[in-house]
Amino acid sequence: MDTGQLTQLILNLALNARDAMQNGGQLTLETSIVDVSKETEPACASEEFTPGQYVLISVADTGSGMSHEVKAHLFEPFFTTKEEGRGSGLGLATSYGIVRQSGGHIRVESESGKGTAVHVYLPKVPPPPAPSYKKPSAKKLPRGTETILVLEDDISVRHISVRVLRNLGYQVIEAANGDDAQRLISESAGRKVHLLLTDMVMPQMSGRRFADWLRSASPHIRVVFISGYLEESLHPGDRRDPGMFFLPKPFDPEQLAAKVREALDKL
Repeated sequence: MDTGQLTQLILNLALNARDAMQNGGQLTLETSIVDVSKETEPACASEEFTPGQYVLISVADTGSGMSHEVKAHLFEPFFTTKEEGRGSGLGLATSYGIVRQSGGHIRVESESGKGTAVHVYLPKVPPPPAPSYKKPSAKKLPRGTETILVLEDDISVRHISVRVLRNLGYQVIEAANGDDAQRLISESAGRKVHLLLTDMVMPQMSGRRFADWLRSASPHIRVVFISGYLEESLHPGDRRDPGMFFLPKPFDPEQLAAKVREALDKL
């Protein structure tokens, strides 16, 4: 499993536990290795465990707990019970995507007034062999001069993407949400945008809906979607069609450069 994603997963669960204990409480993190068979399979709605050994990570709190209604929407993007400004509603949806992409499962136990326990099951695999020394690659990344619109609400991902693309020679316009992007497009009506690099999940307007709006006026534009979520966690109207260019998060500069060039060369 990607170590950065594992850190994000545990941090998301711990922060949610903290927020559920506004008057104080106890946060417990436990790890173990469990054998799962058809007889010992945990109660996990609509998910079948592949028999075998799993690493179990449990994050439990003694906070406010959740009702059955809240649990039913727990992993939906932008669903939150927190006050406005205290949470985006993406923490648990992101955690779910990370776990499912790794072949794992999440089970939640919670009761109003009695706290919550989140159990993460990740398939246990043998440790990889020690990496051999590899000389740093001298491979040059593909470059270009086209104009690219980067639409991403995560400021760190947006800034890194913009910096990489500008260093490769591209002209870059950046926006944090669909409304800003529409305004920028309207203000630069005479400027041709060759490619849209957009996150699929954003507040206000999804990346898919913005891409459809942009291509209705400029059918020539190529689109690369980026996301850290599983397709099935998205609203059907916000999903990409087969054949659309896609770059899963996290990605590195080489992957970004290659995918952007691949899409542009289809022009």
